[in-house]
Amino acid sequence: MSDAADAAARAAAEEESAFSHPPVAPDGTAAYGDHPDQVIDFYAPRDAGSPSPDSAAPLVVVVHGGAWRAAYDRRHITPFADYLARRGFAVANVEYRRGGTIPAQGGAGPVAGRWPDTFDDMAAALDALPALVREALPGADPRRTVLTGHSAGGHLALWAAARHVLPAGAPWRTAGPAPLRGVVALAPIADFEVAGKLGVCGNASLQLLGGPEKFAERRPFADPALLLPTGIATTLVQGRTDLVVPQEVAEAYADAAARSGEVVGLTLLEEAGHFPLIDPAADACAVVAEEIAQLAW
Repeated sequence: MSDAADAAARAAAEEESAFSHPPVAPDGTAAYGDHPDQVIDFYAPRDAGSPSPDSAAPLVVVVHGGAWRAAYDRRHITPFADYLARRGFAVANVEYRRGGTIPAQGGAGPVAGRWPDTFDDMAAALDALPALVREALPGADPRRTVLTGHSAGGHLALWAAARHVLPAGAPWRTAGPAPLRGVVALAPIADFEVAGKLGVCGNASLQLLGGPEKFAERRPFADPALLLPTGIATTLVQGRTDLVVPQEVAEAYADAAARSGEVVGLTLLEEAGHFPLIDPAADACAVVAEEIAQLAW
C-alpha cells in the first residue's frame, strides 16, 4: 500500500471510530430563536471527582463541525459533549443553521453555510446563553466559560470570540470581548485564504461567504485570521496527519496572531488526524479535555 493510500485508510478508520458512538441524549434543550435549528442542548456535569468538587462546574460551549453543511448536525458531537460532562464540566452543545442544497451540474449539491444566517445564529446563541444556562444548568459557573469547536465549528468558535474586533458596522459586533476563559479550537478552518488554496472541504469557506463574487467583500467579517488580536486566551489543537483540515491552516492562524502581537497556543498531535479530537475512544480526545481544563479551572 502506498503512503497516500495508507494515510487515507487510517483517516477513514478514524472517522468510522468517531461516528461509531451512539448519540447521547442531553439533560435538557432550550431554544434561542424560532427556527428548529436555533437550539442548545445541555449536559450536566457527571463526575464528582472534578478538581473543585465543592464549586460550580466550568461551562464548556461546544460547536460542532461538518463544513457548515446540513448533513452534519449536533448529534455527531454528542458523545464528545458527554465525554466532557463525565469529566466534571457543564456542557452547552450549540446547533445553528447550515447550508442546504443548490442546483449544481449533475444534480443538487451541498452548500456550506448560509449567509448571514449561520453567523446570526452563532451570535444569538452566545448572547442568549447566560440566561439559558441559569435555567438549564444551575450548577454551572458561566464566569468560567471555555468555547470549543471542531473543524467548521472551530471556525465559529474563533469567530464568536472575536466579535468585538469585527469591522465597524458589522451586525454581530459587540462593545467588548466576550466573558470567556478562553477558546480551544480543534482542527479549525481558521484561515480562509489558506483553506481556499488547499481546497478544504470542497472549498466550503468560499461557499459559506456566498461564492467567489462575495468572498472578498465578506471575508473581513468572517475570517478569524483577519480578526486579531482578540485578547482572549486561545489554543488550537491539530492532528499532524489531518487530511480534512491540514495543519497548515492552523499554523497560518497562529502566524497571523503572532503578527498581530498575540500568542496563540498550537498543540500538534502526532499520529492523529481530523476526527480523533472529538472521539471519546481516542487518546487525542483526552488531550483536548486537558487543554480545556487548563483554561477552565
